[in-house]
Amino acid sequence: MHRITVIGGGLAGLAAAVTAAEAGAKVTVFEAHHTLGGRARTAEGPYRTNDGPHALYSGGPHWTWLKQRDLIGPLAPIPPLEAARLRLRHQGVLRRTPPFAMLKLLRHTARQAPVDVDFRTWATGQAGEEGARAAANYSAVALFHHDPGALSAAFVQERLRRATKLPPEAHYPRGGWANVVDRMAARAWNLGVRMETLSRVDTAETTGGPVIVATSLDAARRLLGDDSLTWTGGRTTLLDLAVRTRRGDAFAVSDLDSPGWLERFSAQDRSLAPAGEQLVQGQIPIAPHETKADGIARAEELLDLAFDGWRGRVTWRREAVANGRTGAVDLPGTSWRDRPAIDRGDGVYLAGDQVAAPGVLSEVSFNSALTAVSLALGRQALDLKEA
Repeated sequence: MHRITVIGGGLAGLAAAVTAAEAGAKVTVFEAHHTLGGRARTAEGPYRTNDGPHALYSGGPHWTWLKQRDLIGPLAPIPPLEAARLRLRHQGVLRRTPPFAMLKLLRHTARQAPVDVDFRTWATGQAGEEGARAAANYSAVALFHHDPGALSAAFVQERLRRATKLPPEAHYPRGGWANVVDRMAARAWNLGVRMETLSRVDTAETTGGPVIVATSLDAARRLLGDDSLTWTGGRTTLLDLAVRTRRGDAFAVSDLDSPGWLERFSAQDRSLAPAGEQLVQGQIPIAPHETKADGIARAEELLDLAFDGWRGRVTWRREAVANGRTGAVDLPGTSWRDRPAIDRGDGVYLAGDQVAAPGVLSEVSFNSALTAVSLALGRQALDLKEA
C-alpha cells in the first residue's frame, strides 16, 4: 500500500486525497488552518461569503469529477428575472448589451487566438480598439488581473469564451462553496483519509513517502526552499457588502471601461444573507502600484450606477486585498505548460492553481491534483488536454 502525504487541505489537497485513497493509498492530509477548504471556505454567520466571488464552471473536467462522486450537491439557479438584470458599464453608463464590436470576438467562428501575441494587439486587429478593450475588461471575471489585454491572447480568449457561453457555465453551490468542501472532506474521511487540521508542516523532507504539496505557490516556494517556484498572478480588491433589499437592484455589473465585477449572490441563494437583506460581492483588479482604496473607489462607482441609494442601505461591509491568490495568468509566449512543473523530483509533487495543468480558475487545481496522484502512485501521468 502506498503512503501519500498531502500538505494543504484546499480543493487541490482534498481532490488529491480522495483520488489517492480511491486508488488504495493510505493518505494523510496536513492543513495549517483550523478548517479545510483553502480559498473555497465560506464564512460562518449571517453573511455566508466566499473568499471573493466564486462560481463553479460546468465545462471542465473538475465538474465531471465532482458529479461522478455526487459531491456538487444542490445548486442555486439564477431566476430568469434576475439573469435579465445583468448590466455592463460602457463609456460611463450602464447598458444591457455589450458593444457590437465586442460581439465579433464572441462568435463561434472567431479565429483561434495565438499564444505569442498579447490579447489587446490581437483583438484590436479582429474587432477594433473599442471591442478589444471591452472584451479584455469583461474577461476579468475569470482572470482577476488589472490588465487582461497584456496577457497571452490564447489565454484570455479561452476565459472570455467560457465566461460568455450560453447557456452559462457558471453555477452556484447552495449555501456557498463550504458545502462542496464538506462533501469532499466526508468522502475522504469515509475512504480512510487521516486529516490533521491546525498542523503546519515546515519541511516536506520529514513526512516520508511521496508528498503532494497542495498550497499556494508562495507557500510551496518557502516550504521546498525552491526560488524557481514563481509565476505571474493577479492582485484584487475584494468588497463584501450587505444592503437592505430594494426592487430593481442589478443582479451583476461588469465594468467594460476597466476590469471589475460586482454580483448580488443572494439573488440566486437567499440563504446567504438574513431576510430582507442582499449580499453583494465584488472584485476589482488593481495594479502593483495601486492601493486597496483605489479598488474600493472603482467598486463604489459601480454601486452608484447599479444599486440606487446603496449607501443608506448598508447593514454590513468588509474589504480586503487578495494578493497573489487569484490563480495563474499567462503572459504572451507562455501557456500552462510553461508554469512550474508538477513533478519536483525526489517524490515531491505540486498541486494548485499556478502550476503546469490546463483549465480555468479552480480547474487547474483539480487537474494538477489528479496528475500529482498519478505520478506519486507510479502510473503514467494523466493526459490533460487544453480546454
